[in-house]
Amino acid sequence: MTAPAQSTTVSGAAPRTAPGNAADREVKRRRVLDILDAAGRDSLLLTTHTALTWYLDGSRVHISLAGDPIAALLVDREGDHLVTFNNEAGRIAAEELPQGVSLHTVPWHGPLHATAAALAGDGNPLFESAVTAELRAARQQLLPAEAARYAQLSADAAAAMTDVLYGATPETTEFELVAGLAARIVSVGAEPLVLLCNGSGRSDFRHPLATHAPLGRRAMAVVCARRDGLVANVTRWVAFDAGTRQELDAEARIAAVEADIFRATVPGARLNDVFAEIQTAYERHGFGADQWKQHHQGGPAGYAGRDPRVTADVTDTIVLNQPFTWNPSGPGVKIEDTVLLTEGGIQVLSLDDRWPAAEVDGRRRPLTLRP
Repeated sequence: MTAPAQSTTVSGAAPRTAPGNAADREVKRRRVLDILDAAGRDSLLLTTHTALTWYLDGSRVHISLAGDPIAALLVDREGDHLVTFNNEAGRIAAEELPQGVSLHTVPWHGPLHATAAALAGDGNPLFESAVTAELRAARQQLLPAEAARYAQLSADAAAAMTDVLYGATPETTEFELVAGLAARIVSVGAEPLVLLCNGSGRSDFRHPLATHAPLGRRAMAVVCARRDGLVANVTRWVAFDAGTRQELDAEARIAAVEADIFRATVPGARLNDVFAEIQTAYERHGFGADQWKQHHQGGPAGYAGRDPRVTADVTDTIVLNQPFTWNPSGPGVKIEDTVLLTEGGIQVLSLDDRWPAAEVDGRRRPLTLRP
């Protein structure tokens, strides 16, 4: 197969300006004030990456991808107050601060959260951990500007997969493959939060961190890319032969499991009911009743890789314009894309028209690439 022309999509502009959309931010503030009204409180302290990037509508409040946020935000009835360290304030003010948010500083060695909490009128704000479920519900439904940003990020992540995997060979190592993916993700202004790869010698691992092993005859690659706080998730497969009958059959059956999950993902359904459908779908399509126990199944997406991972105990109700990443898997097979539940049904966001696909239940689903 001839390699396609590389995608050159680059989102955003230089120098960077805060991505926050004023109309979307007004809605988010109203949602938080509703939480305060229900709790009978006057202020809320936000401290996690997920809550901060959602409420600030895409501001980058990290330095290390593995570290805690370098900011905390107090939302009260008078306004929004962002506290950061003195050595971060210049960048935050120039590139990340949405209009209408007051910026406060604390010494780089000072107490970030305590300083933010002290800004509350009574010095005793409601803490994020007390309203985890309420905040998750507040960010379920993507607003117009963030939905557009998410669609572009998802398309960029899918394009990165196409660009890199078309250039792979059996001799390419897993590290070389994920290095190429990292470069493509960074080149479009995103951050590679997760990069996974297993060549044919390591296909039993569902979360395969890369090694120096060559890909061999068949490989899986996974990317979780973050931009403006939103996280897109994509899995793709590449093979350098025609595939065995068993492999091709398993690929078709895992796509059928996914189609059943998509049909169950409708407004008003509860996530634990979708989880029950996942369990029966594995058995229905020949993977056995216990296959769901071998790997998590995904769930709502957006400002966290999964928000949350779905289990039998998660009873959230699905709403329109909510993003998802389901990732059913079996021995040697997995399928995963970032999607949005719209009035017309499931819309796959992480599509690249250059990638080979087959129609499954009325939508294009990725096949294994054979370059």
